[in-house]
Order: sequence, then structure tokens, then C-alpha cells
Amino acid sequence: MIIRPRPNLIQLFFVMRGSIVPRIAPQIVGFALYGAACTAAVHASRIALPAVGLAPFTVLGVALSLYLGFRNSASYDRWWEARKLWGQLIFETRNLARVVVGLAPDGAARPPRAFLEELLAFAHLLRGQLRRVDAGDDVRRLVGERAAELLRAANPADRALRALGARLAAWRQAGALGAIEFQILDERLAGLAAVQAGCERIAGTPVPFAYTLLLHRSAYLFCLLLPIGLVPSAGWYTPVFTAFVAYSFFGLDALSEELEEPFGLQANDLALDAMCRICEISVREALGEEPPPPPVADRFLYM
Repeated sequence: MIIRPRPNLIQLFFVMRGSIVPRIAPQIVGFALYGAACTAAVHASRIALPAVGLAPFTVLGVALSLYLGFRNSASYDRWWEARKLWGQLIFETRNLARVVVGLAPDGAARPPRAFLEELLAFAHLLRGQLRRVDAGDDVRRLVGERAAELLRAANPADRALRALGARLAAWRQAGALGAIEFQILDERLAGLAAVQAGCERIAGTPVPFAYTLLLHRSAYLFCLLLPIGLVPSAGWYTPVFTAFVAYSFFGLDALSEELEEPFGLQANDLALDAMCRICEISVREALGEEPPPPPVADRFLYM
């Protein structure tokens, strides 16, 4: 995730970190060259193109803008819901850390720590599942030999939640927790399970392919026809206008693709590593231990 102050007027045209331009540079350059080729062909052959005007392109542009607006809105809704879910995960983690430490039986310093370390392992396992990366090193650092059992499961994050539930049940059976305390902690685990299910729903349900196909076809046809309509009135400015239109349409489309998958590793995706670090800081401070340093951006990029 890119977090940076608003660039000034000069920087605005040269900022590349977090920009969508590198992804759509082939389309921008390609359509600019196509516009130049159309203009050169018309001038060389002296073909008198009919002056159809820009009215047809205005109508097509409005329709295409509606497609882009819908897809961009749907993708941003997915991104924002994912961010709210991970905010809920941080909230539930802090609540569990506070309640577990407060309700821990006298002289039982180790069980709360083991419980909270498995809680942190759950956050890392969920991050690994959503990003399709290996979170084994972080899990082993937190839970040691128990990591092998968690990582072997078909759904490691869910396995970590079941392990946390088993710890609560053991404390309840041993009389270390009363019925009310057990219910409070179990509700917090239910909140984490809801967060995981919500994240899996977003990750496993992309925007319907038909919308993407319709948008791509419309954008390419529009940019292919645009130079033909612009040459009679714009002349050699046609490649410039075509490149700008391609930047606008394909830029919004590429940004929507990034936001559609909010758990990835691209510049505009969510900073799951940083949020896992925030969870660990909260847990370590609740245990009275030295917390790890806060997340640091790499040239305004948080991962």
C-alpha cells in the first residue's frame, strides 16, 4: 500500500511508485503510434475522410465511462471491505490480548503467552493463505514445533483457530475460567472466524469475467476508432489525444484490477505485513514484553 503526501505539480507528472502507468505503458505507446500511423496515412494518401464529428465518440465514451465507473466502484468496495475486515482482526486481537491477560489465573503466565502467540500465528497464516505465500518462518518463530501441525492442515488459519478454541476449552474444564469468562473469549474467537470467512469470500469470488470482457472489448474498439474520427479535426495532435484517452480508460481498468484483489503484493494492495506487525506490537505490549519496531515504508510502500 502506498502512503505518501500529495505530490506537488512537478512531481505529479513523474511519480511512478504506486502509479498505474508502468502497467499500461504498452497500451499508451501502442495507441499513440497507431494514431500517428493513421494521421500519416491520411496525409500521405490525401484521403478525404468523412467529417463524422465527435458525437458518436461522445456517446460511446459515456457508455464506456459507465462500465468503468461500475467496475471501479465494485473493485473499490472489495478493497475497502477487505481493509475493514483486517481492521476488525486488529481490534479482536487487541481485545483478546487484553482479556486473556486480565483473566489469566494466578501463576499461569505461560498459558496466556502461548495462547497469544498462536493468535499471532493465526494472523500470519491468514496473510499467507490470502497472498498465496509461505508464512512458515513467522509461524515457526511464534509457536516453534507446533508450527508443523498448523502448516500441514488444509486450512492452516482455521486450524490455528481450532487450537485456540481447544486451549479455552481446556482452561474451562480445569476450572481456570468461569462460564462468563469463557463466553467472552469464545465470542472473540468467533469474531476472528468471521474475519477469516469474509476474507476468503473476497479472495474466492472475483468480479464476474463478463464485465472485464465487455470493458476490454469496448475500450480497445473505442481507441481503435478514435484516431479515424480525430484526424480531420485534430490533425497531428491525434496521437496525443489518443494516448491520453488510452491512459484514462486503460489506467482505470488496470487500477480496478489491482483493487479487485486487495490481498496481493502490488503497490495498491493492502499492507498485510504491516498489519500483522501492528497485531504483534499490541500483543507483546499486553504481555509486558519489548514490542517489535513499527512497520517501516520502503519509499512510501508498506507491505
